[in-house]
Amino acid sequence: QVQLVESGGGLVQAGGSLRLSCVASGPSFNIGAMGWYRQAPGKQRELVATIASAGFTNYADSVKGRFTISRENAKNSVFLQMSSLKLEDTAVYYCNVWTMSPFKAYWGQGTQVTVSS
Repeated sequence: QVQLVESGGGLVQAGGSLRLSCVASGPSFNIGAMGWYRQAPGKQRELVATIASAGFTNYADSVKGRFTISRENAKNSVFLQMSSLKLEDTAVYYCNVWTMSPFKAYWGQGTQVTVSS
């Protein structure tokens, strides 16, 4: 069973920056795509950014130009650098990882990001 541990959330003023980290651990696995999703109060969980094992990235329109996703394969880690944060970025952010064998998705426990005015 793959376990994901997230860190880096917190309280930040609008315009500020935060960096989220997620580390995957567990039995032998082959990680494929990794990503970040978020869920604001009263809203559905939504995609923030994904990164394929080869490094291709995809971003939600709302975060393009402000957020950067990256990964370190040797450490089974994925990161989300968030800049120019807005009030509407406030949400619980979840790390998501797909393993290739078996083909399965895993989720982290979530980390709160709160942007204040």
